[in-house]
Amino acid sequence: MSILPFGSQNRLSSAARAMLDGYSIEVMPRTAAKVDDFGALLPPGTRVYIAHIEGTPIEDMVATAKRLRDEGFEPMPHFPARIIPNRATFDDWLTRYRAEADVREALVLAGSPRSPLGDFHSAMQLLESGLFDAHGLKRLHVAGHPEGNKDIDPDGSTKLVDEAARWKADFARRTDADLAMVTQFAFDAKPVLAWAQSMHAAGVDLPIHVGVAGPTKLNTLIKFAIACGVGPSLSVLKKRALDLTKLAMPFEPTEALNDLVDGCGKGEGGLIAGIHIFPLGGIKASVAYANTALGEHSLRAQG
Repeated sequence: MSILPFGSQNRLSSAARAMLDGYSIEVMPRTAAKVDDFGALLPPGTRVYIAHIEGTPIEDMVATAKRLRDEGFEPMPHFPARIIPNRATFDDWLTRYRAEADVREALVLAGSPRSPLGDFHSAMQLLESGLFDAHGLKRLHVAGHPEGNKDIDPDGSTKLVDEAARWKADFARRTDADLAMVTQFAFDAKPVLAWAQSMHAAGVDLPIHVGVAGPTKLNTLIKFAIACGVGPSLSVLKKRALDLTKLAMPFEPTEALNDLVDGCGKGEGGLIAGIHIFPLGGIKASVAYANTALGEHSLRAQG
């Protein structure tokens, strides 16, 4: 797989631009504070995930969600099960988000701590609690793992993450929750397409939003990839690292996006429905990449 240099946005195929249109992106409260005006940066209505890192005060999370709502965007805060102490705290967070920021959507995941800090250890427990429904949050995203997750399956298999995916699809069928899966960032379309096909074959009929990394320096990206457990597609970065002339050049997701769309066009994409950008090299660089690629394209409805 060739890696296109920074500034190659016009190399995206028209089909890849169509898939990128309506992309979502994420921020943390501390990175959001560095953005003077999201309205001058993002297309109107963009879904913005708000990452909840352990130790971040809920007040900062809610304030960031309120700001995004006030500036015309759709805030989707993370709810990491392992950092939520108990049901009362979970209920309080939802109450604040709804009352102060009109939050209507959530990303529900286990979270990064190896050991739970309280009563919850999985996204499934949060979903089964009934609290999202009680507070009127119907649009829920959950994590997808095309390359597995060694925190969940230490043996390197995908047994437990696949079981969880099937459970989440069943949850969507037996409730009125509107679920979709968002994946960890990947650098190669092949494992993502293979996983999407396997999910569809297993009856996991949830729309898939594929995670890609925005323009990021190679060394930084490799560190994130190793820390987050990215597997097979990491070889793309390692191959590029062998070329010393490219070490200082940011990696872009152009080739992966084109390959992803090509696979979808051949019927290999399962239920792939959109793109989520991880702004590992900074939100401004990621948005500049996406917006330049899209040009005057209008933002499509997000699923």
